[in-house]
Amino acid sequence: MKLTTRNGKLWITFYHQSKRYRKSLNLDDTKANRKLAINKIMPEIQYKLNTGEFFNNEKQNVPTVGEYMPISFELHSQSRRELTQKGYDSIYNIHIKPYFEKRKIDSIKPSDIIRWQNSLLKKLSPKRVRSIRSVFNTMYMDAINDEIIEKNPFNKAPAPKKGNTAEKIPFTMEEMFSIIKTAPRKIRAFFAIGFLTGMRTGEIVALKWEHIDFDKKIIKVRKARRGGIESDPKTSNSIRDVLILDPLMSYLLEHKRMMKNKSDYLFVNKYKDPYYSSSKISYSYWKPTLEKLNLPYRKMYLMRHTFISLMISNGEDILWVSRNVGHKDVSITFKEYARYIDDGKKQRAIFLKEAA
Repeated sequence: MKLTTRNGKLWITFYHQSKRYRKSLNLDDTKANRKLAINKIMPEIQYKLNTGEFFNNEKQNVPTVGEYMPISFELHSQSRRELTQKGYDSIYNIHIKPYFEKRKIDSIKPSDIIRWQNSLLKKLSPKRVRSIRSVFNTMYMDAINDEIIEKNPFNKAPAPKKGNTAEKIPFTMEEMFSIIKTAPRKIRAFFAIGFLTGMRTGEIVALKWEHIDFDKKIIKVRKARRGGIESDPKTSNSIRDVLILDPLMSYLLEHKRMMKNKSDYLFVNKYKDPYYSSSKISYSYWKPTLEKLNLPYRKMYLMRHTFISLMISNGEDILWVSRNVGHKDVSITFKEYARYIDDGKKQRAIFLKEAA
């Protein structure tokens, strides 16, 4: 049995039945603690190893996934947005708990992780499975930091490979205006805002009339709403003022006349409450509108993609577009949408011709 140090803590290394073990003593590496370890703790461990009591106690002290996952969530509660934390809790309850709740965290092997991932891949995309996997993996990293376990089974269980990402096909300008005009009157402005500002659907759901400045022609994006929770937008750059383009103004004014001060929010359900999320709007209004127009189904989020691609392909300043939609910086916009820049007819290096 050997006494070692790791990250300022005392550990012991020993062999039992030809297998090597390492265990933290949860003691700082000090002269007094080394003396305590050598004279008392290590002899006690050796005795328990000889009687078999050591491994029985160790097994009992390791928590199950159901016991430790709430601790992991609590460790990150101050660094995560409330909405993110709620989403992770949902992931655990739906995709992890049914498989692993009662398993001790040190009993789960890489093969268990791979079989679990394979079962999820039967109904979910590789991207979604990787997101679920990250929640579970974070719990293991926390357990290692707490020195409860030494190995993370995810390190030897490869994540699902990225599948072929379906191309996000924007709507044409004709399709865009057809969708807006065909949508039910009560929700028409929602689609107009989505297509003509590039705002995220959660940002539109959270809009209040106080955020609309008709005089300055701006929409103040200050909140987002998803899963019944209203929070700050996705990033600090998402807090922004969005220009109300002329085609959008008429839809906003019509919607205001229709609402007649029924609510502080622009868009409310039949109970005059703000929508829980954009999912209800997608199911009740977006999908039926596409069906009515015989358009192939595309996610409602494609309104944002359509705005960006439409602006860039028609020569609008990419920096303005980037700021308008709340991207962190213009490099993100350029990376995703550079293919829509049509500058084939632009003459190059005119200044050289003038100087020659």
